[in-house]
Amino acid sequence: MAKMMSKIGSWAFIIGIIIALIVGLYQAYTIEGKTYSSGFFGEDLGGIIAWILALLGAIVGIIAVLGKGTITKNETTGFLIAGIAIVVMGGVFVGWNNLITPWIGSLLSGVSMSLSIFVAPAVGILAIKAIWDMGKDQ
Repeated sequence: MAKMMSKIGSWAFIIGIIIALIVGLYQAYTIEGKTYSSGFFGEDLGGIIAWILALLGAIVGIIAVLGKGTITKNETTGFLIAGIAIVVMGGVFVGWNNLITPWIGSLLSGVSMSLSIFVAPAVGILAIKAIWDMGKDQ
């Protein structure tokens, strides 16, 4: 059972990253040259894919909390720092599609937004676990 959960966590992480990168590239294509930054995620299918990315991120986070996933206890701090950086990057690059043209601003905005949608649930779940562990030890 533990081996199966580890494989589920690994595959959820890999699939989530691949979907996030592909969707981020498509997001960059849909927002290029527009004055708004919703692009693909503003459409119905984009909303469904955002939910799928968030669900995959939550699966990665839950399996990591159970100690069965790709993120070990020793890697948790590094993952939290990197995840926070990605989530912040997603917020910073929103709206850069018209600042740095052609394509660079849209690419930064689209990819960082989709990666942050995927990573944010895992970071949130692992952050709650880290706070719980710190409070429990004292």
